[in-house]
Amino acid sequence: MELARTDLISRAQAGDGEAFRALTEPHRRELHVHCYRMLGSFQDAEDAVQDTMLGAWRGLEGFDGRASLRTWLYRIATNRCLDALRSARRRPAKQWDIPGIRPPEPTRLGEIHWLEPYPDALLDGAISVPLGPEARYEQTESISLAFVTALQVLPPRQLAVLILRDVLGFHANEVAEMLDTTVESVKSTLKRARAGMQRRLPVPADVAPPPSRDSPAEDAIVAKFVIAFEAADINALVALLTDDVFLSMPPIPLEYQGLNSVTRFFAFVFGSEQRFQLLPTRANGGPAFVYRHTAAGINGSGLLVLTLAGDRVSAIIRFEETVLPTFGLPPSLPSAQ
Repeated sequence: MELARTDLISRAQAGDGEAFRALTEPHRRELHVHCYRMLGSFQDAEDAVQDTMLGAWRGLEGFDGRASLRTWLYRIATNRCLDALRSARRRPAKQWDIPGIRPPEPTRLGEIHWLEPYPDALLDGAISVPLGPEARYEQTESISLAFVTALQVLPPRQLAVLILRDVLGFHANEVAEMLDTTVESVKSTLKRARAGMQRRLPVPADVAPPPSRDSPAEDAIVAKFVIAFEAADINALVALLTDDVFLSMPPIPLEYQGLNSVTRFFAFVFGSEQRFQLLPTRANGGPAFVYRHTAAGINGSGLLVLTLAGDRVSAIIRFEETVLPTFGLPPSLPSAQ
């Protein structure tokens, strides 16, 4: 196996594109998830992975084998993401754009308006990668929207160090080499990053764990949510929500926190005589729905991603229809007649 890999590297360094693809393709999916965690955007991650592969192709002649090829690719990908973060070319916030309809006053305006979902269908083989012994987070937890959102608030260097150390489990000396810094700097940066994450994420002991994927418990919550939402039954929907439920809708920065605030928002939505059909899918490790309007003459569709806590829904994030092609769907779905 090692001889075959050495031969591939030699051929790729000599300009063999097929050998290069054979070396790098097995790592593409996990690199894409890595870039997604760093950037919070599926499309930005696509661009970063393309830049990574181009950089690897151009720089392969200098690959000396001191680190593994996987570690070398992570070094390139991480630095491409850091370059993207420093350039500040992020998707701008979008204002509420439905004329004549004014939503309830939000709890606050969100900062992470570039957030996009990640289809579960593309996670197969991408989050089951071998982790270093110092990884602190489960791979499914570290792809959740709550976790990815919390990452986006960290300064770029802290963000990179926390993912490389606590999510992927690289050793401190490996991370120092990736970032051209010292082990002492990595350790102090990680300490600050962990403190920042603790401020943003709920304490696990305070949150009921979600039911297992595709379990009867998860199926039951999802079925109740669909029935309540499609019937525009505000009382049935509210009965499914936690007291501290959170609602957001990037790139529109409006955010609603708490049962009363979220109840007012859905009373506004259902009261505007809009009705919806929900089509099940999965995103970021949890249940999700493509929604479309069912009222004649009303166009529009999008994606709802749920976060579950015990037998309740603790967060709902709504995304615009522009994310649907990522899920293998057309950018808009026709209204039901």
